[in-house]
Amino acid sequence: MAKKALVAIVVISAIILVALFYTMVRSYNTPSEAAAKSLYSDGSGIFSKDEVSVLEIKGMIAESDDILEEIRDIAERSSTKAVVVRIDSPGGGVAASQEIYEELKKLDAKKPVIASLSSLAASGGYYVAIGARTIVANPGTLTGSIGVIMQLADLQRLYNFIKVSPITIKSGKFKDIGSTSRDMTEEERRILQKLSDDIHSQFKGHIAESRKLPIAEVEKLADGRIFSGAQAKELKLVDEIGNFEDAVDIAAKAAGIKGKPKLYYPEVKKDGLFKLLMGTKAFIDKVLVDSQARMPVAM
Repeated sequence: MAKKALVAIVVISAIILVALFYTMVRSYNTPSEAAAKSLYSDGSGIFSKDEVSVLEIKGMIAESDDILEEIRDIAERSSTKAVVVRIDSPGGGVAASQEIYEELKKLDAKKPVIASLSSLAASGGYYVAIGARTIVANPGTLTGSIGVIMQLADLQRLYNFIKVSPITIKSGKFKDIGSTSRDMTEEERRILQKLSDDIHSQFKGHIAESRKLPIAEVEKLADGRIFSGAQAKELKLVDEIGNFEDAVDIAAKAAGIKGKPKLYYPEVKKDGLFKLLMGTKAFIDKVLVDSQARMPVAM
């Protein structure tokens, strides 16, 4: 009986610790509206009735659902006249970056969208940024990295060392392409290279369209290298050198807002503990599925 009680105490303590950690993380990531307002007072504490919404994209871009929901929220707010997309991301999933890019373009057709690049807006982070009509970067922002990467592993020696013999049953010649238990064939390598090149071509095409640059000029820059914000400005990958406050001013001016605008941050959902635990399980399941797919294409 004492043993059962001890186990129960350990389980309950673990749940409490997870809940506390989750609460701390959510609180840390949720912007303080009071702090944001203090930056944009005209001195009398009175704000314009019109507002600029701030959409924050931080960290790896793995999924797009939450960000797309925030974009819909912003699009429906009649008081929001312009939007600043604050980006601090090294990139991430191809499809997720493309979805956010497309939705920002649609949003910009209704309300001016200005991208503000923080410390890092590379690869998929830059892909998202070109959905805005104007891109503002700090001189030292790291950006660019226009490319696609697909990393696979050959684990044959590891399998031999631990005396494991993987068995594969497949219904198609290329169903196990990228397998970790055998050498990759030249035909498979060509298929994956063609896939990577196709996605890269889509990325370059959208940059040329958004930045109004000849595709030949984009080709010269799209070899995966990174640029500082100052270099990107010279290369016409960004429009202005400035910080977040400058981006807000540009957004307000584009929307015809008089005076300092109020800033609106879409509400960050605070999910319950049960949803957190279920979300963790879903994340683990996704990692396992991705590892089985063996083709993590990122940008």
